[in-house]
Formats: sequence, C-alpha cells, structure tokens
Amino acid sequence: MKQWQIVEWAKLAESDFSPGAPAEGQVRLKMRAVSLNYRDHLMMLGQYNPKQPLPLVPCSDGAGEVVEVGPGVTRWKVGDRVCPIFSQSWVGGPPSKERISQTLGGPLDGTLRPEMVVDQQSLVAVPAHLDWEEAACLPCAAVTAWNAISDQPAGSRIVVQGTGGVSLFALQLAKAAGLEVLLTSSSNEKIERARALGADHCVNYRETPEWSRAVRAWARDGVDCVVEVGGAGTLEQSLRCLKPGGKIAMIGILAGAAKPLNVLPILMQQLRVQGVLVGNRDDFEAMNRVLARAQIRPVLDQRLPYSQAPQAWERLASGQHFGKVAISGCW
Repeated sequence: MKQWQIVEWAKLAESDFSPGAPAEGQVRLKMRAVSLNYRDHLMMLGQYNPKQPLPLVPCSDGAGEVVEVGPGVTRWKVGDRVCPIFSQSWVGGPPSKERISQTLGGPLDGTLRPEMVVDQQSLVAVPAHLDWEEAACLPCAAVTAWNAISDQPAGSRIVVQGTGGVSLFALQLAKAAGLEVLLTSSSNEKIERARALGADHCVNYRETPEWSRAVRAWARDGVDCVVEVGGAGTLEQSLRCLKPGGKIAMIGILAGAAKPLNVLPILMQQLRVQGVLVGNRDDFEAMNRVLARAQIRPVLDQRLPYSQAPQAWERLASGQHFGKVAISGCW
C-alpha cells in the first residue's frame, strides 16, 4: 500500500506503509477523497512550521469509509461515511494548547493515504447529499468559514475576500443565513461565477486597488464582518470596511503575515480582530446540519486521481482555482 509523504521541503514522494489494526476505541478508515488547503501548500514549502519533522503525510481534509472498528467502539459501524476532524483532540469547548496542538497534516500525519486509523471521537458523519470529494472539502475550509460568520444575524453585511475554498464556503453559508455579501477578486471571470453563487456585490481589487472605498460605497455605514484571508497585506483596508463594533475574522495570510499597522481604528471604533483556527467537532456537526438543511454543495475546481497528487499542488499554487482542489480514490 502506498502513501504520499513530504520527504523534504517542496518534494512529495510515495512510500510503502501499513495502517495497522484499530486499538480500543479506534476505527480504520478507507480514505475515499482528500482536498487541499493553502495550509497544505505552506506545509509543503516548509513555511508553515519549519521545525516539522519529516517525512510527513500531508493534508488536513478528507473523507472516508469505516472498514474496521476496534474494541469498545460505539459511535460508528463498518460502512459509515465520515470525515476526520482537523484538531483530533478538540471535540468541544474552548480551545486550549492541548486541544489545538494535535492537527492532521502537521504535526500529525494527514489524510493523503489509502487508509488511516483514528479515535472514534475524532470523526463526524458525512452529510447524506454530498459525494466523497465534496465531503472531503469540509473539515478545514467549511468549518473555518462557519466559525468566521455564524455569529452574524440575518441582514448583516459581510466582505469575503477571494474565491478559494474558505471564501466560497463563507459566501454560501452567508446566503443561507440571510446575510448580504460583497466579494473581492482579481478576476472578472471569477466574479461572474461568484455572482451566480449569490454574491450581492463584487469588486475587482486589481482594477480598484483601494477596494475598501468601494465597500464603503456599498455599505456606507460599514460592514459587520470581513472574512480576512489576506492577512497583514490586506488587514488595513479590511479595518476601513468595518462599522463601529465590527469584526475581522482572521483566517489566512495569503498577502503576508507581517506588516506595519495603525491600530488606532481598532481602539477608536471598538473593532474586533478574531483569529479562527478551524473549530471543534461540535462546530463541525452544527455546520453539517445547516449544509443538509440548505442542501449546500462545496464548489469543486478540479477532481484529480490519487496518482496526480503533485499536480493538485501545482493547481493550488497557481492561484487559478475557483473553489477546492480534490484528490479522488486514495488507493
């Protein structure tokens, strides 16, 4: 049986492995699909955690079928369709150092392998209306988007940056919750596709570099929340978009992790900057209920076979994708 591993920074290679039998309270999964996150790209390059020991099985998102249960397992049976949660020890409650330290795709081996053994508590059921590749998009991107915007009441206005996995999930979940959404992108073609998904207003940030002004023209008093995927490079403009008391949901660093920032607006307008590190199992299950009720399906850019995992990384790194890049049939 072959698994993919990061054997050195920026190098993915296959190696032999055996998953072993599940112990007390564990289940063995046959991985049916995996999807990629920007985190996986940074991990591949050694930029997410340069101290990460190698080799490492990458990827945090995946969906699989239960093929064996260990002694004492009560939550699952053979044949169940499940997703492993990102933070394997974070079932519920607030984050803690222990709860958020055991994450798939680093430091723990991730999902890009034919089989994996996990604790029965670290799984959630796949919504029945989703196929394997769609389900594989949920654990990080969807749960992150859910936690970024789920506190916003109907009628709120939010800004979503870009058309990656988290951003499009945020758009879909926001529209299901009755929110108004302004989406930014550098591509007019992607903007038209976002409009088809329900975006109320769109701004091309290459054509309008000071895009916060366009946001304030749309929402004169400011928006309630910005789903911030750019990081330090876009944070200042995001802060300008907010109404007093508004929130930045900080989830990414696509435009950089460090840059000088005037923090005075945060103080003077009582703004909130909230980091979002995915979420726990309870969050995942709450989100899945919304996905099922609204029949939301993830936006998939490409579905590539397991043998073409390196090409999936190339597609993600290109920035040309719209939605999630998935890898099918991990065996």
